[in-house]
Amino acid sequence: MKKLKNEAELVKAALLAGMKYGEDRGAVEFEPTDSVNERLLYIYRLLVHDKVIQPLPEEQVSQKSIRHRLAIWYSKQLPKDHPLLK
Repeated sequence: MKKLKNEAELVKAALLAGMKYGEDRGAVEFEPTDSVNERLLYIYRLLVHDKVIQPLPEEQVSQKSIRHRLAIWYSKQLPKDHPLLK
């Protein structure tokens, strides 16, 4: 798995976008006490369920792979000249 440029920032932005997606869909209401890892896992599972992203093989699901997959998902939604993609 090749690390993306600005992957940490992309993960943060993907977390916010995923939370908005889940709440707008009415599927979830995140609590302030939810950890970042719990939120990322839930967003990943929701996007897989909605067939927005391809699922990872279950034995490869880890925090690192989820973060990478969500960063890729979010980067594909950005315009080509966005600063996070440079």
